[in-house]
Amino acid sequence: MNCFKILPVWLVMPIAGTFAQTIDTTRSETPTLTVSGYVEAYYAHDFTAPKATQERPGFLYNHKRNREVNINLAFIKAAYSNDRVRANLALQAGTYAQYNYAAEQDLVKHIFEANAGVKLSRNHDLWLDAGIFSSHIGFESAISKDCWTLTRSLLAENSPYYLAGAKLTHNTPNGKWTLLGSVLNGWQRIAKLPGYSGPSISTQIQFKPSAKLTLNWSTFIGSDRPDSLKQGRFFNNLYAIINPSSKVGVILGFDIGSDRKPIVDGQRIGSGSYVWYAPVIIARFATAEKSYLAGRIEYYNDKNGVIIGTGSPNGFQTFGYSLNYDYFILPNALFRVEGKVYSSKDAIFETDNGLRKTNTSLTTSLAISF
Repeated sequence: MNCFKILPVWLVMPIAGTFAQTIDTTRSETPTLTVSGYVEAYYAHDFTAPKATQERPGFLYNHKRNREVNINLAFIKAAYSNDRVRANLALQAGTYAQYNYAAEQDLVKHIFEANAGVKLSRNHDLWLDAGIFSSHIGFESAISKDCWTLTRSLLAENSPYYLAGAKLTHNTPNGKWTLLGSVLNGWQRIAKLPGYSGPSISTQIQFKPSAKLTLNWSTFIGSDRPDSLKQGRFFNNLYAIINPSSKVGVILGFDIGSDRKPIVDGQRIGSGSYVWYAPVIIARFATAEKSYLAGRIEYYNDKNGVIIGTGSPNGFQTFGYSLNYDYFILPNALFRVEGKVYSSKDAIFETDNGLRKTNTSLTTSLAISF
């Protein structure tokens, strides 16, 4: 889910510091052990929320705490690789882990990534990986510095950030195609949902005809409900990343998912499915060698409350608008500030004087990678 860079070359090079250690020189490729880290501190001020409220709205999981300086995500990662095997272990802390992993067992809440992989072919780039890994669904991740906007889009906040299971990944020799198939424990779940027996399946097809264009289609087939409800889920994530020049880029994203209507007291409550969808467009412009602007317009329609429940007559039907400014203080130190407005069809946002249809916030962050 990492974002595609549009900055000058020196800015888009990996900025996490690494070191290598020779383990066994008899192999065809020298094994490496790489250690890297990331810390993102932030301050979010929600102008709409009641003064006593210390949390942003319930459908947000990043930069969640309100009117206080906090850590969104901090992790330390060790990665081992040689020509046929690879493994990653990253331990995390911060409010992202606090809220996004709330349903997981305490033992795994601090695992950002833990997986092992083996290359199945000497002649082809074909890997089998198993464990806990970052989701391939979507163009955004929890690592803010890798994304075009400081905060995440509505569609990213409400689709998987991480997955647990096993995946098979193949990259073609020309580097233009990536094909992925996976068997998962569920919709962003390390432990299976109680009452759900079957595995879930996810796929990805990504095509990069050139450095100026990336096309992606990812799917999820399974459920996030107990077997007794018989609510199968089919979800699609599509996006295009367009970079016509080194200074300008555009992301076009679209999510659409459906949950079959449930069975209650032995009877299905109706034919068809509950559908939700979310389009987004993000434009980014490099204003100087070390700075850039990004704007976002998005919409999320979940009138049946499948993903975001509101209890309001029209469910969650919300537009979002944001503008952010980013400045690289150093190649591995990024300062960001973003203003954002949500506008909903129903009055769903809490204030000191009841509910209102709009929400306004300002977020700043400082991210350091090493």
